[in-house]
Order: sequence, then C-alpha cells, then structure tokens
Amino acid sequence: QVQLVESGGGLVQAGGSLRLACAGSGRSFSNYRMGWFRQAPGMEREFVIDISRDSTSTYSAESAKGRFTISRDDAKNMVYLQMNSLKPEDTAVYYCAATGGTTRDFLKNVVAYWGKGTLVTVSS
Repeated sequence: QVQLVESGGGLVQAGGSLRLACAGSGRSFSNYRMGWFRQAPGMEREFVIDISRDSTSTYSAESAKGRFTISRDDAKNMVYLQMNSLKPEDTAVYYCAATGGTTRDFLKNVVAYWGKGTLVTVSS
C-alpha cells in the first residue's frame, strides 16, 4: 500500500516556475514507476511525465517537453515536478501517481495509486 500526498501548488504568473512535491508512504515506494498527471477544468485527466524506478529514464507528454522535469528521491519517498516557463494552459490540478508497470500503463491510465492533487493556477 502506498499513499501519495502532493504539495507545492499555487498561483504563479505566466513565464514563472513552480516545484511540486509528492510524498509517498510505504516501504515499497521504490518498486513503482512514478508519474504526474493533470486535469484542467472541464477536461479529462491527462498524463504529463513519469520516471523509472531507478531514475534512469523519463517520458514526457509533448506539452511538458523542454519545460517540465521529474525527479525522485527514494530515500525520502519523494517525487518532484519542476515546472518552468509556465503558461496559462498549464492551469490544472496536478496528481501524483504510481504504477507497478510501465509508461504504457500510465498512458492507459493503469495506475495503482493516486494522490488527491494540488492546484496550479497560471495567470496571464
């Protein structure tokens, strides 16, 4: 069992940066591929970015490439999302997620655990 709690959301101006954090509980945290999803108002939840168990590989949605970076610290059971050059269209609730599978599972929304989300608002 893994519980995920996101933090770091808030209001930021377009062009600014924000760093989200996800705290995980459970001794098996390192066994999961970790990722971030987001859900904008009136839209379906979408995949943003993920990171492998050993931190050697990441995969980003087109919308995140070149602007968002994911990292993890398994010693602290933490996952981070660094967001730079933010745009108003990045406004959404951001969710931390864990899967026992691969990126393909994330892309099919096959997620073992979800956090409750943190709101990011980007003003123009």
